[in-house]
Amino acid sequence: MRSSNPVFSDKLFQRSAISIGQDSMTINGTINKILLLLVGVFLSAGFSWSYITSNPNMLYPFLIGGGIVGFILVLVGTFNPGAARWAAPVYAFAEGVFLGALSLVFNSMFPGLVMNAIVLTILVFVTMLMLFRTGIIKVTAKLRAGIIAATIAIAAAYFINFLLSMFGVSIPMIHSGGTFGIIFNLVVVGIAAFNLLLDFDFITRGANQGINKKYEWVAALGLLVTLVWLYVELMRLLSRLRE
Repeated sequence: MRSSNPVFSDKLFQRSAISIGQDSMTINGTINKILLLLVGVFLSAGFSWSYITSNPNMLYPFLIGGGIVGFILVLVGTFNPGAARWAAPVYAFAEGVFLGALSLVFNSMFPGLVMNAIVLTILVFVTMLMLFRTGIIKVTAKLRAGIIAATIAIAAAYFINFLLSMFGVSIPMIHSGGTFGIIFNLVVVGIAAFNLLLDFDFITRGANQGINKKYEWVAALGLLVTLVWLYVELMRLLSRLRE
C-alpha cells in the first residue's frame, strides 16, 4: 500500500506489527483522534488570529515559526510512529498558529474569503469520503501511482520556485492571478482532494489488517496534513478568483 502523503508510506505500514483486540488500530479510534486534532487546530488558529490582530508585529513570527515547527513534527511522526501520539497534537497546535496567521492575511485582503475556504474544504472532504465509501472511485494501483506522480510534480514545482525566489525569480503559474495561474491552482486543489482518497484507503486497510494502535495517531496526523494543504490551496484559489 502506497500513498503520496509522507505519513502514509509503504514502509510505515510494513514496519507496523499486526495486533489484536484493544491493541489494534480501528476506524473509530482514528476518527476520534482526527476530531481531537481538528479541535486543536481551530483553537490555536483562533488564538493566533486574535493575538496577531492585537499585536501585528507577531504576524511573521507566528507564520514562519508555526510553519517550521509543523514541518519538523510531520517528519518526527513519519519516521518515528511511536512519537506520533505527542507529535500529532503539537503539530495541530503549531499548524493552527500558522493557519491563523495565514488566514488573517488572506481575510484582510479579501473579507469573507476564509469562511468560504473552510466551507469548501469541508464540502470537498465530505464529497471525497462519499466517493470512497460508495466505491464510485476505487483506489487502484494505477490511480495511486497517478496521484503520487502528480503530487511529486507539484512538490517539485514548489521547491524549484522556492529556490528561484532566492534570486528574485518565480514560476509565473504559481504566483500569477491570470488564467494559467487559476488553472494551475485548480489542478493542485484537485490533486490535494484525491490525496484524501489515499488517506482513507490507508486508514481502512490499517484497521482491517489490525496494525498496531499507535498508527491511529499516525493516520490522524497524515489526514490532517492533507486537509491543511487542501485548505491553503483553496484560499489561494479563491484569492485569485477574487482578483
